[in-house]
Amino acid sequence: MGSFTLDIHFRTEAKRLSILGASGSGKSMTLKSIAGIVTPDEGVIRAGGRVLYDSAHGINVRTQDRSVGYLFQNYALFPTMSVEKNIGIGVRGSRAVRNERVREMIRRFHLEGLEDRLPSQLSGGQQQRTAIARIMAYSPEIILLDEPFSALDIYLKDQMQQELQYQLRDYEGTVILVTHSRDEAYRFSEDLMIVDEGRIAAQGKTKDVFSKPGTVAAAKISGCKNISTARRIDDHTFAAEQWGTTLRTSFILPQDFNAVGYRAHEFLPVWGERRENCIPFLLESSAELQFEKNYYVRPDRESYTREDILTWFVQRDKWPVLSEKGMPDYLQFQEKDLLFLQAGSKA
Repeated sequence: MGSFTLDIHFRTEAKRLSILGASGSGKSMTLKSIAGIVTPDEGVIRAGGRVLYDSAHGINVRTQDRSVGYLFQNYALFPTMSVEKNIGIGVRGSRAVRNERVREMIRRFHLEGLEDRLPSQLSGGQQQRTAIARIMAYSPEIILLDEPFSALDIYLKDQMQQELQYQLRDYEGTVILVTHSRDEAYRFSEDLMIVDEGRIAAQGKTKDVFSKPGTVAAAKISGCKNISTARRIDDHTFAAEQWGTTLRTSFILPQDFNAVGYRAHEFLPVWGERRENCIPFLLESSAELQFEKNYYVRPDRESYTREDILTWFVQRDKWPVLSEKGMPDYLQFQEKDLLFLQAGSKA
């Protein structure tokens, strides 16, 4: 689309998948392609053994025939229809069948007494329940969630996330959540795909992707604050060039990395003599939040840019140690927490 190209290839058997990425990375376009709202230039889309789209064979199943439920950010309820009519809009069958299915959904999603209300007369939670009830009423094979919490404040967002997971607890189909929130993706999904500029930067089991993102783009999107270019010196030694230090490992280093990452909360503070894999604690600035303190530390080199500054997060339960001992003399990189990365996205 214009200068943007979506080039995505993935397969999953997980029942809960999250697609994580920054705004404009292609997350929603991926969902819309699955749903049939957007038609790709070429490719194949299969779901549950059915071919939904195949450019080479001229297959492009209509949106309404794909058995896909799509929950938009604003829920997209019909504003002039009551709750009851919104829920029943996609149910096929006789009037009796449709009425019974609607009543079942109203009971299941605790919408009793709201049947005749318009969407504008509902709370955010009631709108969400109505939108999910409308989707579930026609039993889709796949449910697509397009950043359903993006416009909510933190307190309401947490409530709505829990409520949505509760609503979907008995759903046996596949649910794909698009989000730019790492916490949402981690909490929700079995499998995770990180998308960067229209391409996959990392994919796999959610915990595995967070622990070993593989690429610089995936590491940044998954929340890694400290990233440096890296140069392998030998099997056990490499230079973290932007940090101005050389690090050593007891294990044999991978052959193909050109960057290294380190999560901000994994540093080990050291008082006294310098140990292996340490950098001096040269404080640039700090910020105190409600539950953590953030320290920004200069790299161990004379000339540096803002991107080279390291970030150390200290959780609230560690504050008494700093109050007692003062600021550390060094910060130590623990070898088990080093992330060996490639610059750029995976094909």
